[in-house]
Amino acid sequence: MRPLLYVISLLSLALLGGCSSPDKAPELENRQISEVVGQMTEVMIHDVSNPPLAARFFAYACLAGHEALAQQDSSVRSFAGRINGLKPLEKPAVDGPVSPSLSAVLAMLETARKMQPSGSRHEVYQKSLLDSCRRVGFSEEMIANSGQFAVGISKQILAYAKADRYNRISNYPRYTPQGQPGTWYPTPPGYFAPVEPYFNTVRPFTLDTCHQFKPAPPAAFSTAKSSPFFKLMEAVYRQPLTPEQREIAAFWDCNPFALQENGHLLVGMKKISPGAHWMGITGIACKQSKASFAKAMQVHTVVAMGLMDGFIGCWDEKYRSHRIRPETAIRKHLDPTWKPMLQTPPFPEYLSGHSTISSAAAVILTHYFGDNFRYTDTVEERYGLKARSFTSFQQAAVEAGISRFYGGIHFMDAIEQGRWQGLKTGEWVVAKVEGKPLIARK
Repeated sequence: MRPLLYVISLLSLALLGGCSSPDKAPELENRQISEVVGQMTEVMIHDVSNPPLAARFFAYACLAGHEALAQQDSSVRSFAGRINGLKPLEKPAVDGPVSPSLSAVLAMLETARKMQPSGSRHEVYQKSLLDSCRRVGFSEEMIANSGQFAVGISKQILAYAKADRYNRISNYPRYTPQGQPGTWYPTPPGYFAPVEPYFNTVRPFTLDTCHQFKPAPPAAFSTAKSSPFFKLMEAVYRQPLTPEQREIAAFWDCNPFALQENGHLLVGMKKISPGAHWMGITGIACKQSKASFAKAMQVHTVVAMGLMDGFIGCWDEKYRSHRIRPETAIRKHLDPTWKPMLQTPPFPEYLSGHSTISSAAAVILTHYFGDNFRYTDTVEERYGLKARSFTSFQQAAVEAGISRFYGGIHFMDAIEQGRWQGLKTGEWVVAKVEGKPLIARK
């Protein structure tokens, strides 16, 4: 599966409200935030960015955009003092007019350009964006000043990102599988090394500790047919899949590491990460609700930070329990020929990451858009998958979680406990950044 190229609509800027008025400087709308997120996603696909790292890229890029806006708009409250370790930023000194919205988008791009391995690929998009701005009335002075302002903000956010300890991970010992019965071992066809075994050492945005919402321990491994674990294993093995369940599993697959056998070769399948999917849903919600640029920037930033905190808590448990994947357990103890519908991602089974981050994102989006927000998820259409419609964000989160059971890559307790942890994480994120705690939705 090859992704379609992400193309900016040059007409989108021409349709912005107020741009034709000579008395009002042109400004961007929420669609440009989504376009930058989409551009970042394409670069992540190119780089095969793993899910936790992808969330980190989104979070800091969106934070840069938000803080650029907060420096110029008194109605936008900075996240300084509301998230861990972020101190008030210095306002860049720029002599002349600056567009708050353009500087926010450019701060996102500048941060993504510096953080992503193939960040230089953003330059083509940025050139198209600025050419579009010129066509709808942005002066060269305003474009230059907005770019200068964006760089000044981005430098400070990049320094904040550097202090989150992610750059220390490469100095830690290489992860070695436990080698004990019931523990994780690399799975076919790629037999990849485990992804981000030390992600729990990264500074979270809002959590007090990586194990703040520690789930119940997984069912103890056992080959006894009457044991809870064996029943969990049999449930995955014996689950008959309907056409709709197969569609659900494929829709939420989001596995950047998938491989396809082509004769004697293994060919990489280009797919987005779970976090990228939820960032896409965020853009859909902002567009459908006609959110202001400022609100869209806020929501994208909070969702992205929630995704990263969700991954930190989930990965903390993954590399504490080290639990075996269904594929490995079933082949050894039930059927040596069995294959799951989806390819197994390269990290321990418990908890389900998709269940965790989907539930966290759903709590955050529900806070901003309401409990019964109906929408059609078109995020995966660019990658050949049909759109699916939902009556709420929580309905989508539950479906994302159960998709891992249908796909044969998670046991049910990992899905249930992942949802519990995600709900708690989402509530906490909202409480920290907004001061308005929520009751978790079931």
